[in-house]
Amino acid sequence: MASGTVPTSFSSLKTWDSNLGFAKNVDFVRVSDLKSMKAAKKRVSIIRNSNPGQDIVELQPASPGSPLLVPRQKYCESLHKTVRRKTSTVMVGNVALGSEHPIRIQTMTTTDTKDIAGTVEQVMRIADKGADIVRITVQGKKEADACFEIKNTLVQKNYNIPLVADIHFAPTVALRVAECFDKIRVNPGNFADRRAQFEQLEYTEDDYQKELEHIEKVFTPLVEKCKKYGRAMRIGTNHGSLSDRIMSYYGDSPRGMVESAFEFARICRKLDFHNFVFSMKASNPVIMVQAYRLLVAEMYVQGWDYPLHLGVTEAGEGEDGRMKSAIGIGTLLQDGLGDTIRVSLTEPPEEEIDPCRRLANLGMRASELQKGVEPFEEKNRRYFDFQRRSGQLPVQKEGEEMDYRGVLHRDGSVLMSVSLDQLKDLATVDSILLRELPPLDDAEARLALKRLVDISMGVITPLSEQLTKPLPNALVLVNLKELSTGAYKLLPQGTRLVVSVRGDESFEELDILKGVDATMLLHDLPYTEDKVSRVHAARRLFEFLSDNSLNFPVIHHIQFPNGIHRDDLVIGAGSDAGALLVDGLGDGLLLEAPDKDFEFIRNTSFNLLQGCRMRNTKTEYVSCPSCGRTLFDLQEISAEIREKTSHLPGVSIAIMGCIVNGPGEMADADFGYVGGTPGKIDLYVGKTVVKRGIEMEHATNALIDLIKEHGRWVDPPAEE
Repeated sequence: MASGTVPTSFSSLKTWDSNLGFAKNVDFVRVSDLKSMKAAKKRVSIIRNSNPGQDIVELQPASPGSPLLVPRQKYCESLHKTVRRKTSTVMVGNVALGSEHPIRIQTMTTTDTKDIAGTVEQVMRIADKGADIVRITVQGKKEADACFEIKNTLVQKNYNIPLVADIHFAPTVALRVAECFDKIRVNPGNFADRRAQFEQLEYTEDDYQKELEHIEKVFTPLVEKCKKYGRAMRIGTNHGSLSDRIMSYYGDSPRGMVESAFEFARICRKLDFHNFVFSMKASNPVIMVQAYRLLVAEMYVQGWDYPLHLGVTEAGEGEDGRMKSAIGIGTLLQDGLGDTIRVSLTEPPEEEIDPCRRLANLGMRASELQKGVEPFEEKNRRYFDFQRRSGQLPVQKEGEEMDYRGVLHRDGSVLMSVSLDQLKDLATVDSILLRELPPLDDAEARLALKRLVDISMGVITPLSEQLTKPLPNALVLVNLKELSTGAYKLLPQGTRLVVSVRGDESFEELDILKGVDATMLLHDLPYTEDKVSRVHAARRLFEFLSDNSLNFPVIHHIQFPNGIHRDDLVIGAGSDAGALLVDGLGDGLLLEAPDKDFEFIRNTSFNLLQGCRMRNTKTEYVSCPSCGRTLFDLQEISAEIREKTSHLPGVSIAIMGCIVNGPGEMADADFGYVGGTPGKIDLYVGKTVVKRGIEMEHATNALIDLIKEHGRWVDPPAEE
């Protein structure tokens, strides 16, 4: 990959390219001495590096063969191990946030903020569960007035947990509540900008500057008040509520999210206010991860060290919500990013604390141990823009009896480890790992396996089993030692091989893969490893494969121990395998847990692929966690909608309690069910409202009718 260095002190111009993922003000420089630039008039964009003493920036093509050069930006402390990013300390009441402190846990109340007694009771339950911080929605003057009583009542009851005011559309309300709450969350998409209408706006430079001046005028009083009272602030961008101004200028993109937050941060810095944190939330974990990485990359360039609040918004409920949160939050924690986290679930807020703590513990342990691998050069991973590395799916070879093309799925494969007694009840997966083959004289079991092979399901078995009890057309599992000793050569010629690797072997040991025709690789690092990171070992493995033009499909194989908690399994799989899949690294999963039932493991695997935007096997729900703005019982309605629509794979439905993030988050959904006014529902197709003011009792059926109108409905399978 061509690269070079150029001075950074060049005059600044504007760019309208919405795909770069960097800040609005960039430098255009002429490059004539780089081989990739053949014409002197070619322009390349770079970002000025404002760190003292750094006068040059390394450039690389934006994509292979591209004439556009961009900086190789740093987005975390280390690419080969988990090292927590160094941040300043931000005080939220009596709780310190930042890299010198534990990862803080927080949630948000769901009560009506005007219900003082109910809100106080919920805050106390949350605090008793172990939360460090709690957020409360404050949408108007009455709610702001109630906040004073909420705070005073809690103090009288000896609850000093810091309280955060969640502000949308209401600068005057923020000013009022800053007098009593410890932190103010502002949403840059709607604090000073008007509500998004999803219109493409045209701006001159003067027009845009006037908009920025307007934001500064509206925002400055709140900054000054926070300074006066010693309050903290979260500049919290939501992918679903970017303003039309930002979307018109930068696109509906992670880059737009970062710039939206930076506009507010620059005002804070101008006023010498630094007690703030950033967040970059989205309901899509892939977008969420990209946005946080871009944010941190920009902060490294600017020399900023503000802490991060991590979260996947509208994650949903149950295992779905935990999985999406694990994918997004867990990925970043293993990159050493994140200082406070929230797992947003469509459940009572106190139920968020336990999975939140499990994730925080995972992140703290990884950074304390600095889990990783030996340093390696990483040149091929695209960590700012998703680009999937698709392994070469099996192709049929002349003379083969079995059709091996079905052993892996193009959108992501699910493999399962099964025992002989599970063969009869085997649900649909792509391939199975059978560690023990039936005896040669067990005709019934052999026939069951033959039927699986006949429908192109892959049956993988260890080398020792295949040598002693051969199964026709089985795929044989071997490790690098068995390859190096030549033991696999005892198999009939043409036998399909599956190779298990740890990923942290020396490149000399991995070189043997160059001479092997493997159907797939299983990346299998023992769960008991304390110091070696599964994520970094896999990234290293993919780097080796790319450097050597080896296009084997790679399956993430995780063997969990007996007795693991179900939430730890979901969060562990989401964090370890999800962190790779969101970067497009991997072709499927093989999760094992000896004491967990088959359906749970299978469903977890499919949920993980769907959460990483790979393989859709069920209806996708974008469901907000509820708050004081919610206009209906979100848990009850969500369960009702799921019951009637959960059989629609490929269909995405947003269930939103109010309008704050509704239309924007529904960019990621086909249909939307949104609280419009008390007792009334608005229905959306994408971002567009198509039916307003539907009575609650008729709204679910109206949603089903809307799905039918657009040809996306199928009748549920008949119950047997």
